[in-house]
Amino acid sequence: MPKFQPGDYVKAKFQDELTGESEWMWVRVDSCDDEAGLLLGRLDNEPLLGTALHAGDELAVSYKKIVEHRKPWEFQKQ
Repeated sequence: MPKFQPGDYVKAKFQDELTGESEWMWVRVDSCDDEAGLLLGRLDNEPLLGTALHAGDELAVSYKKIVEHRKPWEFQKQ
């Protein structure tokens, strides 16, 4: 079974290469490649830092940048 499943959420670190500033953002998983250590997904929140990224953008994220993993139901209010 792959480490991440479609619909899961991961929090990953994004760093601006020019300024060095970084931000942690949620990405919703579309697919993953455990062998390559990459997942494809969509940015789930609007970045706070002035970047070219926007909520809904498709991204490839290295597993090395992931610090948190949650299932979709973990975000639902109880």
